[in-house]
Amino acid sequence: MQLTRKSDYAIRCVLHLSRYPEAVASVEEISRAMFLPKIFLAKILQSLMKAGIVRSTRGIKGGFQLARKPKDINLLEVIEAIQGPSAPNICAIDKKMCRLSSGCSVHPVWIKIKEMVEKELKKTNFAVLSKRR
Repeated sequence: MQLTRKSDYAIRCVLHLSRYPEAVASVEEISRAMFLPKIFLAKILQSLMKAGIVRSTRGIKGGFQLARKPKDINLLEVIEAIQGPSAPNICAIDKKMCRLSSGCSVHPVWIKIKEMVEKELKKTNFAVLSKRR
């Protein structure tokens, strides 16, 4: 599993919003606080909105905030909202992608790695992350 730059930026964005869960933050504010390019951030926020992780408020004091409590948002869902399902090898996502998967001795290893990574990412929520500095 490789984390894309876009996913890294999304995690930083959600982390910022998690630190101020009641506040509405502008793209400018998030960009400045987390050192993210504004153009890229706007696209990331759209993906996070589509996934139900953040919501937007229109108007002069508008911006973005979490759609749920930080404890109810985990790393895996933020990553998957941006880059879709991930695995150390394509066959761990879709067995049909590999001609050897039924007789491949490495396939169970890829599955085990995928499950271990997913388990760790699922149990790591943004309430916990937002308390770390």
